[in-house]
Amino acid sequence: MAPKRNNVIPNGHFHKDWQRMVKTWFNQPMRKKRRAANRVKKAAAVAPRPVGGLLRPVVRCPTIRYNTKLRRGRGFTLEELKGAEINKNLARTIGIAVDFRRINSDLGSLQFNVQRLKEYKTKMLLFPRHAKKPKKLDSTEEELKMAYQLKTKFVMPVRNQAKREKARKITDEEKNFRAFIVLRQARLNKKLNGQREKKRKEAEEKDK
Repeated sequence: MAPKRNNVIPNGHFHKDWQRMVKTWFNQPMRKKRRAANRVKKAAAVAPRPVGGLLRPVVRCPTIRYNTKLRRGRGFTLEELKGAEINKNLARTIGIAVDFRRINSDLGSLQFNVQRLKEYKTKMLLFPRHAKKPKKLDSTEEELKMAYQLKTKFVMPVRNQAKREKARKITDEEKNFRAFIVLRQARLNKKLNGQREKKRKEAEEKDK
């Protein structure tokens, strides 16, 4: 159909220099090579320390939506370090992150992180600053011969393990359960709770 009434006259701009506006990225393969070279350079600079940096605690994500998932935290609390018998000043020097602000509100997470620190202590090899004057925590010469650099992205990475329930038969109780009725009854009980409480108190006063 032909256009009606007083409209704008069509004026299509189809002769633009579009090639000037196209963005290309032919440098992608070389960037990949450069990043790999930088990783090797960084590993050599921090050797024999792990490439993944400091050991971090395992914490739960905030809010009810995400608190079922575990992630790496900022640093271990002073209480966790105390449980693992590690001095707070020594911790940073042996590759353990410390967070002075975080507080343990859950006994389970405290015990989990204490166990994580203890496991780290068993795996850790500490090179002496002076080979002729080794300190108490320093590793022996035989242990140092077996030392190698850990090149994983994180030190002792956090793994979320999903618990799957085994298949089973539906019980008669579950079959007869009516979620809509239960929810409606609970909503009604909440709504009428104040009135019922008032009536109960009035009845008690009358009996007196």
